[in-house]
Amino acid sequence: MIRTALRSLALLALLGSAGYYLWFGLTNQGDDDLPGMSWVGPQMVPLMIALPVTIMIFSFTGHGVMTALTGRNSAAFRRGQLGVGTVVGTSPTGATVNDQPELRIDLTVRTADGLQFASHARMVVPVTEVAALRPGAVVPVRYVPGRIDRVELDLSGDAARAQDVMNQIALQQGTLDPGRLEVAKRGTPAQGLVRALEVPGEIRDGQARLDITLLVTRPDGTTFETRVEKFVPPHMVAHVQVGRIVAVRYLPEDESRLVLSLPVNG
Repeated sequence: MIRTALRSLALLALLGSAGYYLWFGLTNQGDDDLPGMSWVGPQMVPLMIALPVTIMIFSFTGHGVMTALTGRNSAAFRRGQLGVGTVVGTSPTGATVNDQPELRIDLTVRTADGLQFASHARMVVPVTEVAALRPGAVVPVRYVPGRIDRVELDLSGDAARAQDVMNQIALQQGTLDPGRLEVAKRGTPAQGLVRALEVPGEIRDGQARLDITLLVTRPDGTTFETRVEKFVPPHMVAHVQVGRIVAVRYLPEDESRLVLSLPVNG
């Protein structure tokens, strides 16, 4: 692993230079005519170089910084499992890359096999995107079973897989039934205009039920009106306000069977 190799080499260089400096001073290798020169002189140079280089390597090989530089998840997490994380809060770590801050992101993670656990991720986030990681935001994450104290935000770009995991979790929570999941998988994609929105007041697992009236445009340009019920987290309610255009899927043989396709990360 490149990260481990770089850190190991940096530590070896630091230990080697420190050992050389101590040996030079303790064995009085300096000029006997100049007291103190065993500790002050060119023998300090390797240590003075190795120390800041080691600090720099450890800073720039932090998980959040490495993902920012490569645009990919670290090797361990690329092979990890995909889950869905709900942001609990964020805080700056103090590190930056190109003036973009690294954040510690605290999360509640749910998995397709029914696990739920608290964890955190570190990631360099563009200043313009920090607000998107507000508490309640839902993001796909990668985790390693048995090491759930830390996760990484998924950088694979596999939106279909992320949506599949989110659907499985929604089935477990009861906010999605198998019939709607079938529509989500094989339905015809289209766009819908939100014409009316009602909030009955029912809540499941922190998600509010919305009754949404849609004017759907078929692929041939014709339209039909239908009504759909959906449970959404509070921060995603803005996506279904009256007048918004939303992505939908429906069954041509039964247009009353329709689901909304809201973004995974809201």
